[in-house]
Amino acid sequence: MNNTVNKPSIIAHKVKAGLTRISNIKNIIAVTSGKGGVGKSTTALNLAIAMSQLGAKVGILDADIYGPSLPILIGAEDYKPAVSENNRFVPLDKFGIKAMSFGFLADAKTATIWRGAMVNKALSQLLNDSEWGELDCLFVDMPPGTGDIHLTIAQTTPLTATIVITTPQDIALLDVGKSVNMFQKLDIPCLGVVENMSTHICEKCGHESDIFGLGGSSRLKDEYNLDLLAKLPLNLAICQHSDRGTPIALLKESPIASIYAELAKNTLSRLSQLAKDYSGALSGLKITTK
Repeated sequence: MNNTVNKPSIIAHKVKAGLTRISNIKNIIAVTSGKGGVGKSTTALNLAIAMSQLGAKVGILDADIYGPSLPILIGAEDYKPAVSENNRFVPLDKFGIKAMSFGFLADAKTATIWRGAMVNKALSQLLNDSEWGELDCLFVDMPPGTGDIHLTIAQTTPLTATIVITTPQDIALLDVGKSVNMFQKLDIPCLGVVENMSTHICEKCGHESDIFGLGGSSRLKDEYNLDLLAKLPLNLAICQHSDRGTPIALLKESPIASIYAELAKNTLSRLSQLAKDYSGALSGLKITTK
């Protein structure tokens, strides 16, 4: 039996005009929500792991300075990044991905009482002063909302695209719509939407119920022309594995893990349809004038 993984062919895609792609990172994808509590960080981490399992070189940056959750989700609350000879942070290498978070640097019990300028500087350092190595995709787990931090990241970071996480609730859809609208105005494409907590599956009897409503992703598709990348259930196992620092995407035999695997495949498929970055092909071109 052949268990080898056929590595996906992932190329660099175009970024917003006026920005230069980070040379060793082919694509930077912002995972957004507009609203907190929709499972954005959990989805971003499991998506990153699932894409790595497909053979891609993947990293994740926790961009929530005020409430970083990646250290808990990845089971590395005590990790402190080393500093390389180049005076750069060394991201955590775990579960097949590179991970960096402000939570690795700060006291978990101390509130970060910073103004926007300090937060933006810290995020810039985490992104640009880390030894990521060669990456096919770097996922940026964005904080909720559409404020100054989001605007700065969108305007200064060479984002390839975004992915939107929502629940079927009307109030979540309203906030998600604002996030989608913001990135559309900034000319950053959206690969699609992930409907999290789409249904609840009873752990005892297996009954499935739509406790948060129906048709949320369909309404986003109709209003913003967004494709549905995946629907994830509200399931106790996802929460348990997240709290333990053992993301459920690692359990290949799990039906939930198979959904994340499909999400990763759909993400790569949508990514491949974006405009390519030809800047590298032109870098050696010499233009002479008479």
